[in-house]
Amino acid sequence: MSAKTWHVLLASPLVLAACSAAVPEKFTSPQAGFQEVASQTSAAIGKRTAFAQTQAQTEALAEEVRQLVHGKTISADTAVQAALLNNKGLQASFAAVGLSAADVWQQMTPENPVVSIGLMGIGAPELGLYRALESTIAVNLLDVKTRKQRIAVAEARFQQAQLNAVNDTLALAGQTRTAWINSVAAFERLSYLRKASGTAAAGAELASQLGKTGALNKAGQAREFAFNAELAGQLARARLEAQLAKEELTHLMGLWGSDASYYVPDALPPLPKSLPRVASIEKAALANRVDLKVAKLGLEAQARAFGLTDRTRLVTDLELIAGAEAEREREDGETHTETLPQLELEFAIPVFDTGKARMRKAELAYLQAANALAERAVNVRSEARSAELAYHSSYEIARHYRDVLVPLRRTIEEEGLLSYNGMITSTFELLTDVREKLAGSLEAANAKRDFWLAQANVSAAIYGGSAGSAPQSGSAEIAAGNGAGH
Repeated sequence: MSAKTWHVLLASPLVLAACSAAVPEKFTSPQAGFQEVASQTSAAIGKRTAFAQTQAQTEALAEEVRQLVHGKTISADTAVQAALLNNKGLQASFAAVGLSAADVWQQMTPENPVVSIGLMGIGAPELGLYRALESTIAVNLLDVKTRKQRIAVAEARFQQAQLNAVNDTLALAGQTRTAWINSVAAFERLSYLRKASGTAAAGAELASQLGKTGALNKAGQAREFAFNAELAGQLARARLEAQLAKEELTHLMGLWGSDASYYVPDALPPLPKSLPRVASIEKAALANRVDLKVAKLGLEAQARAFGLTDRTRLVTDLELIAGAEAEREREDGETHTETLPQLELEFAIPVFDTGKARMRKAELAYLQAANALAERAVNVRSEARSAELAYHSSYEIARHYRDVLVPLRRTIEEEGLLSYNGMITSTFELLTDVREKLAGSLEAANAKRDFWLAQANVSAAIYGGSAGSAPQSGSAEIAAGNGAGH
């Protein structure tokens, strides 16, 4: 084989590589795609995120979170920030963005040529080691032809992975804020039940003393004892609910062991003085919802994949094989070498698989994505309207309890105390008034919790990342009237 032939064969892959465009840094950097995720997240909720890829970075984030929460009474904003920095599931979502960037990088890199070298007639006595040398280089022509379309599909999926990461971040933020609200509300409810339990214990003790003197019959005593027992059970259940609610918050923040030593406030913040109406919430949701953007990119990726399927419908594997064959012959005591070029084209013949099934699958996949996008848009509008309705209605309900019911119960208790001092009201009537006041306060606390949950859901309805639905308002289980519980 001549030196010129070898140079041509070896230079072919280099020429193909030179024809390919350089891969942009946004697909090759260690933080590929993450900066866009961090920017969109910060614009939506004003919180910082970080992608830890080394042990040192992970430890630094863990220490930062420890400084935020350890031994402190944390706010909802602090809890959200700790979760965004320390939640391992979110870190896995960020890694998925890097994987999709690497996929684009891979698609932008030309397929490696396959070099084949063969020796024939090995051990021919008259020619030495071999009789003929054959060398080929195989290049996948279909890879070159469809690279642009495959890169477009990979880039669409990369953008989709970025938006998925944004949505996961917003979802974690919403879930953490909801968990904080539920945790604080659970401890506030627990404090009211503790006061009610003290009142019930006083009533049971009074009933016991009056029973000994014969001033209260067995039915009256049993009524007070039963009420006290019911309150004890409710108190134990409320204590468990408070502990479980705080544990939910702890796990969302990614804390365990001694790092979980933190506190939440005893009560939720008071209601705001006024509540501005959210303007054009449906329009805002359609413009900002991340899950809707993900569905749009999914449709775009399917459209691009449909075009790629159409290009490869008949020929799914097309290779160009170029090379040379050098054959040696011995004549009149001299060895002569003849080098001849080779060119082969390999492809699959569509005898059985004509590509119709793949085309049909591509068509249905596009149709599926289009309908999923349309359904998502309808759902987003509905979620936005529901969130706005719950937001304003829960505020009016909570304000009603705060401004009407609780003051009335307080007045009844104060007047009952005056009557008791004047020997007009009995002790049991006074205790009943106290119980009813505590029941009203508990209802007001539940309504206040529902309002703060509804406010968190408004942000989720506009930007995405469901904050979680508000739990059903627990009824005030403190019995009222004659010590009866329900």
